[in-house]
Amino acid sequence: MAVLVTGGAGYIGSHAVAALVERGEEIVIVDNLQQGHRDAVLGGKLYVGDLRDGEFLDTVFGENSIDAVIHFAANSLVGESMKDPGKYYHNNVYGTLCLLEKMNQHGVKKIVFSSTAATYGEPENVPIHEHDRTLPTNTYGETKLAMEKMMKWFDVASGIKYVSLRYFNAAGAHASGKIGEDHSPETHLVPIILQTALGQRSHISIFGDDYPTEDGTCIRDYIHVSDLADAHVLAVDRLRSGGDSAIYNLGNGTGFSVKQVIDIARQVTGRDIPAVIEARRAGDPAVLVASSDLARSELGWKPTRNKLEDIIGSAWAWHQANPAGYNKQ
Repeated sequence: MAVLVTGGAGYIGSHAVAALVERGEEIVIVDNLQQGHRDAVLGGKLYVGDLRDGEFLDTVFGENSIDAVIHFAANSLVGESMKDPGKYYHNNVYGTLCLLEKMNQHGVKKIVFSSTAATYGEPENVPIHEHDRTLPTNTYGETKLAMEKMMKWFDVASGIKYVSLRYFNAAGAHASGKIGEDHSPETHLVPIILQTALGQRSHISIFGDDYPTEDGTCIRDYIHVSDLADAHVLAVDRLRSGGDSAIYNLGNGTGFSVKQVIDIARQVTGRDIPAVIEARRAGDPAVLVASSDLARSELGWKPTRNKLEDIIGSAWAWHQANPAGYNKQ
């Protein structure tokens, strides 16, 4: 039986595919290549198409014996989501509805969902726990929460079991050096820092240094992308063994400040990385860190790449080898 990975040519999705390849799984990938890259797919059978195309999904499910889905396919830029909410509801929410309906029609009853800790909005507690209030502050987080709720009701009505994984910042690159992070536009802190180290940007902007943290800059979770991929595979195992639907946070439990990330990048790269303090961005909480205690106890998730030096080091190796990113195709 095969695992279908939607968005499997994207950054985190391609690392999940790599993890599945390493353990000998049969893999089917669906990606429209809006943000994904053919070169990031290290194995499996790639279908290029859109989840909102019913005939396309019928072909994918009809040609393969799929027993579980890992769902990464979504638009994920917070700023864009606030300017064009319709795009996010149509692609993220409607796309997921189309996927769930086809799963139900083809008798596929297991889905692991790549969600986001943006579903919580301004945190009530630090670190954030799964039972904390969900009140998103942007359209992106709102659509991800809507997708989770949709899965809940498909479970009630049709018995489609789901595991939703909520997390903040993926970083790093695969140990093989073959896949890494390449977004257009790039909005994530670590690759922007490394692009600055490569001379592709004049400086890195720090949005506010007067937050109530030790060095005044915001603190966030940074998790190695391969550790995140491992969690998705463990969630498939949970569902295959008869586990019930569940939601888990994935986090490092402590977090790193923006200045810490930049300082460690300077150490790792040996480069002068100019940083400029700019005004705060609206809606940026001081600290966003998720507790992963439940994922550790119930999924058996044990992240092994916790050191920020190692996370940035793996990303730096990939960016040095691929300064222009993947071949665009």
